[in-house]
Amino acid sequence: MSHLLVLHGPNLNLLGSREPDVYGVETLKDINESLKKQAENLGHQLTTLQSNAEHELVDKIQAAPQAGVDFIIINPAALTHTSIAIRDAFSAVNIPFIEIHISNVFQRESFRHHSFLSDIAQSVICGCGTYGYQLALLGANNHLTNLSS
Repeated sequence: MSHLLVLHGPNLNLLGSREPDVYGVETLKDINESLKKQAENLGHQLTTLQSNAEHELVDKIQAAPQAGVDFIIINPAALTHTSIAIRDAFSAVNIPFIEIHISNVFQRESFRHHSFLSDIAQSVICGCGTYGYQLALLGANNHLTNLSS
């Protein structure tokens, strides 16, 4: 059994009501419950955290090795385009991660086209709606399964 951590960045606590034409109507609670069931069916433990505070996400990434986290899925939201601190935290812990975005950031404003995380991520999923979280979990499972083979 592997331990996966799912991190949700700023404003994702408003999913379901925030710009439903962009982000859909599924709530963060719905996403987390679905992911926990999916992880359990795959034989993994899953922990989630949403924060509007960059330092809380950095703290959780830094604590991940001691917590036994094997893989991280992160939707850094707006921090994607601004946070060198999150990038440095990932580099420090050396835990593989997938970067996810609900919307296709390349169909949006040009400032959203740059990510401080993509080049160090295991993979990037964007534009698949909230289904992207499930895809990320399958990707994490595939990565972890291939490590143990």
